Amino acid sequence: MILRNRGAEQSWYIFKDTFHRAQELSVPRCKKSGKEGKRLAWLSRDLLVKLKDKRDLHRQWKQGQVSWEEYRDAAWLCRDGVRRAKAQLELNLARDAKNNKKGFYRYVSQKRKVEESVPRPMSKNGNLVSTDEEKAQQLFCLSLHWQPRSSPVPS
Repeated sequence: MILRNRGAEQSWYIFKDTFHRAQELSVPRCKKSGKEGKRLAWLSRDLLVKLKDKRDLHRQWKQGQVSWEEYRDAAWLCRDGVRRAKAQLELNLARDAKNNKKGFYRYVSQKRKVEESVPRPMSKNGNLVSTDEEKAQQLFCLSLHWQPRSSPVPS
């Protein structure tokens, strides 16, 4: 045996080393799925560099070191690059929808999640209106009081 004629401490180091090597080979490691490692699917490395440069140019423009035109050109390039990258991603997803159903439907369901931008109406006493009848009544009352500016007010 390997551990014969060795001291207790030396035998322990040999055993520990062998055990750790076997553990690394046989036990799979899972990567952390935190927010830091994730980036948007359409955000490539070169586009990320362009966006960082645009941010730096904005800071320099605020300090008066760069002209507005230079910053504006960088912003236009970034905006155009983002639009193209998103369009390319959507095209690839649509083209490969039969083979990549999970990715396609994940993207579609992500796009369907929209937060309400119009707040719920409030009644005269300050309570939130919850039923459809109350909402309809509130909207009807608002439409009676609203007059378009282009038409003359009837006398």
